[in-house]
This record gives sequence, structure tokens and C-alpha cells, in this order.
Amino acid sequence: MKIGLVCPYNMFDRPGGVPQVVMHLHEGLKKRGHSVKVITQRPSSFKGEVPEDYLLFGVSRTFKGGFGTEGNWGMPSDSEEIAKVLQQEQFDVINFHEPWMPMLAWQMVKHSQAAHIGTFHANLIDTVAGKSWTSTIFKPYGRPLLRKMDIFTATSPASSAMLISRANMHSPIERELIESLQYIPCGVDLKVFKPLKKRQALSGPNTKTIVYVGRLEKRKGVDFLLSAFAELLKTMPETHLIIAGSGLRANKLKKLAETESIKNVYFPGYVTDEEKRRLLANADLACFPSTYGEGFGIVLLEAMAMGTPLLAGNNLGYINVMKGHGRIGLVDPQATTDFANRMAVFLSDNELRKLITVWALSEVKKYDYPKIINQYEDVYKKAVLKWRKKRHLNGENARNEKKFWKIKRRFLLRRQPR
Repeated sequence: MKIGLVCPYNMFDRPGGVPQVVMHLHEGLKKRGHSVKVITQRPSSFKGEVPEDYLLFGVSRTFKGGFGTEGNWGMPSDSEEIAKVLQQEQFDVINFHEPWMPMLAWQMVKHSQAAHIGTFHANLIDTVAGKSWTSTIFKPYGRPLLRKMDIFTATSPASSAMLISRANMHSPIERELIESLQYIPCGVDLKVFKPLKKRQALSGPNTKTIVYVGRLEKRKGVDFLLSAFAELLKTMPETHLIIAGSGLRANKLKKLAETESIKNVYFPGYVTDEEKRRLLANADLACFPSTYGEGFGIVLLEAMAMGTPLLAGNNLGYINVMKGHGRIGLVDPQATTDFANRMAVFLSDNELRKLITVWALSEVKKYDYPKIINQYEDVYKKAVLKWRKKRHLNGENARNEKKFWKIKRRFLLRRQPR
């Protein structure tokens, strides 16, 4: 198959969860013999050469705030250029990741003759901004766009919730799309993320270290982590906390730690993938206290693959990962005392740590990327078959309509008075 993978987010500068999924799909599908192109917009800050297998349409700009996060806003691209490139490429299937994000998907579907898949990653259902955004765009843009899709996929029920709430179930087209929606989770590369043979203490002998890696923004709940850690230090003063990442609240979090005199807290800033693996692999506890806005939780899979015990916020996205024994690790980040107590237990109870580690290493196997790519490949095949069948039916209907009017014209001519 010839496959197009469309991503509206920055694929070049510190790529987040959705670009990571697209990159793994690109690599994995190519290894299976498919012809694959990544289609995205050029970030305004990107000045480098276009990588092989990448098609760049127009420009995207970074926005801060609004959705409680940083992101990209695609500007309108050259419609004629899009039409020309799609005509040249002749894709069999195009997978639009986050099709609601402007503007790329909206422009491409007008010119595409391929089967279309819409994949939803973000959780918009529990954010005011998300509800407002989808409400504003849905009638003029969202509904016509979504009706151009042949199949919907989502990473979890949290990612599909807003889509389902906006769908018109009285419409046969939309009802069929929702009823056939398929869930394909995010994945993790188990060849790269794997336990170390021997862990090394991150903060020195006879210490315990808690690690957070991710964006520093409101929805990630790092403020609550700091408060709980301050409580933990009262009973476990040799514990350390590493908060790795960058974002809108970086300075505020540093100031909070300083003004509250919270000791043993370190802010290394943004870390490379290699350093992230080192931190997660050697941590005594990984902690991700997001309170809302999560569609899945790739970083949870990464910690699990390292065999590191973890605590996670009980938000709509993370609960889809922390199943079975993993539910022991779900916490309410805003319940400071309980959060601190849970950290203390996870750091000191070796039987519990072993239970969680065994669960994690077993559970994470189903998220290995080859298995995730299998699921996408199957969906692509279904979409192409569905599209061909639809095109055949449309052709039959057109031929039947043409035949009907031809017969009707003959009938009317015969009935004309002489």
C-alpha cells in the first residue's frame, strides 16, 4: 500500500506523543514493504532540510495557553500545491492524526482520492477549552470533515469521548462511523525501553529518588507533586525528587519549591530521550500526577517497560493504562496527604514494588510497537476495501441514474403530440 501519515504537530523540535506515534508507524510500515510518507506543516522555527519521506505543506506556529498546554496552529497551505502533490503521490490510504486540528486535514480531504482514516489522540472531553473548541468548529468544519472519513480510530475511550458526543447518531453515515470505531492504543519500543541489569542510585548511597519526566504545564499536576513531596520529606528526609522537562510553568514550579523551602528537588530542564531512559530506569519511583487532559499515557508505558514502580493521576486517559494490579498506582494528586502516603508505601514496601514491577513488565508486552503497527495495518486494509466498495456503489448509482434519465427522455419524446 501507499500510505500517507498526516500529523498537525511539530515533527522536528522536541516531538511529543502524537509525532512519536507517527514516526514509529512510518518506520514500522516501511519495514513491511509499504510506501509511506509523513505529511505535516513546516514549523516557523524549522530551517533545515526536509527529511526523506516527508511532505511539508504550509507553516505552523506555536501557541501557548488556551488549552492549558503548548501546541501548534497550522496556517492555510497552498491548495493548488496540495492538489498537485496528492495527484502525484496517488495514496491508497491517508491516516489523519488529530483531524480536528487546523488546517491540514481540512484542506487535504478536498483533493484526496484515497481512503481516509481519522485517528484521535487528545482528550478534550474534560477540558473547558476542548469543549468550546469542538463546539465552535464542529458544524462548519468538523462534521463535513468527519464525513470524509472511512474509519475512525482512537487511542482510548478518553480520546474518542468528544467525537462521540458531537456525532449525530440519527445520521446513518455518522452512526456507522461511530459504531465501527476501533481502539488502537499508543505503543512503546521494547527493544529500547527495557529494565537495566543493575540500577544505580540517582541521588547517592542510601537515598530514594522519585522521577517525573514531561511537560511542565497546569494539567500535568506537578504543583501537587511538589506539595505531596514536601509532606513526604517529613518522614523520609533522604528522598529526592527530579522534575525533568520544560514548559509554561517551569519558573513557577521552581519558585514554589524555593519559597516553600522544599529540599532535595532538582530541575534539569528538558532532557534527551537517552537521558529520559536513564532517569526512568534508575528511579525508585516514577510519578505522573496529571489531573486532566490525557488521552492515553505513553510515558506510563515507558516507565512500565523499564520495570520501574509508578504512580499516576486517576484521570480519564491514564486509567486505560493502569489496569489490573496497576490500579494500586492510581492516585488523586490533589489529596496531598494520601498522595504522600502512597509514595512512602511505594518506596518502602518491597513486596508491593515487586508486585507492581511484575504486573508492569507483563502488561506492557501488549503495547510493543510491532503489535500496534499490526492493528493499524489491518485498519488500513479495511479502509481501502470500504473505500473501493463505496466508490463502486457510487459508480453504480451514477450509471443507474444516467440510465434512468435516458429512459425517461425517450418516454417523454414518445409522448409528445405530433
